[in-house]
Amino acid sequence: MKPMIDRIGGEKQVHLLVNHFYDLIETLPQGRAIMEMHLKGHGLAHVRPEQFDFLCGFFGGRRYYQERHGHMNLREIHAHVEIRRQDAEDWLEVMERAMVDTGVGEGERAEIMQTLRRAALTLVNTG
Repeated sequence: MKPMIDRIGGEKQVHLLVNHFYDLIETLPQGRAIMEMHLKGHGLAHVRPEQFDFLCGFFGGRRYYQERHGHMNLREIHAHVEIRRQDAEDWLEVMERAMVDTGVGEGERAEIMQTLRRAALTLVNTG
């Protein structure tokens, strides 16, 4: 089977997805806490390219994030941030909407969301 990145339309689709996701994060109520986390951390300037780099590798494409940072450990990436269960759920809701809005197919979306749900919930580190 082809890697997920090829199944969803390649790096071009990942760019569309990431940009739309952060457009939604910046405007939807579900994105408010996530925005605040980014503003407390490294800020917003780096977040879109970093997520693009990470998701390319996550989807089975080139591992840009690992090439630059030496790992793709989500817990390490988010260790400096307090993440509640609701934050994870909000992130997942916005990501699913971004995938729908950018035309990721239903089958691929379901597969991606299952994996992202497991990953997001492992990041919860506070009540």
